[in-house]
Amino acid sequence: MSFDKTMMEAASEFNKSCPIMVDGVTRLDNAIALPDNIFQYNYTLINMGKNSVNIDELTSYLEPIIVNNVKTNPGLKSYRENRVTMVYYYKDKNGNYLTEIEVSPDKYGN
Repeated sequence: MSFDKTMMEAASEFNKSCPIMVDGVTRLDNAIALPDNIFQYNYTLINMGKNSVNIDELTSYLEPIIVNNVKTNPGLKSYRENRVTMVYYYKDKNGNYLTEIEVSPDKYGN
């Protein structure tokens, strides 16, 4: 229960600096702590519409980068130690759902 509170506080603090552009096409809108030890980042691909995106290619491109980040980012150490599932949720410029990448403890080796 205590790490749930930690995640909620982290999301609240994190959201003070959102939205923020992480690269030329990706905006991090916010982060939320969810039940069952889940922490979710919500992104918008600001230049892309759902009809112009190959979702399978997008997911295949993003997933290994995200998994590697969760495995190696020192800032996520406490999340790994507490076996948090990290979810990266993507929507298009119109707010339409594109994909989500879930990185559970079995994917980051903890």
